[in-house]
Amino acid sequence: MNFRIPFALVVTLTAGAVSQQVFAQMDHGTHGMHGMAMAPAASPMVNTDALADAVVKKVDLTKKTVTLTHGALPNGMPAMTMIYQVKDAAWLESMAVGQKIRFVGEAVDGKMAVIRFESVK
Repeated sequence: MNFRIPFALVVTLTAGAVSQQVFAQMDHGTHGMHGMAMAPAASPMVNTDALADAVVKKVDLTKKTVTLTHGALPNGMPAMTMIYQVKDAAWLESMAVGQKIRFVGEAVDGKMAVIRFESVK
């Protein structure tokens, strides 16, 4: 048997397979997706009480948020700079730009929030 496959069909099928591989390997970073749940659907975000290292980049008393630059979090979130709500707005009074902290972040009402933190000495 001798099959002749049209060239256009071969190109289309090959391009589709390559596109799927590239998409699967892409870094789907979550920069700019503040307020969206960050964990995969199969593993819901839970408070592991594992503290992650971070540096305070901005404190916004009006919006009751803190911007943190952090490494990879125990819940699988990659290293990034991100705006967080805080469990207790009074905590913002004890945070300063450039301060090193350790914190636990998790989704609260669809937004990422610092639910626990401590200063690094």
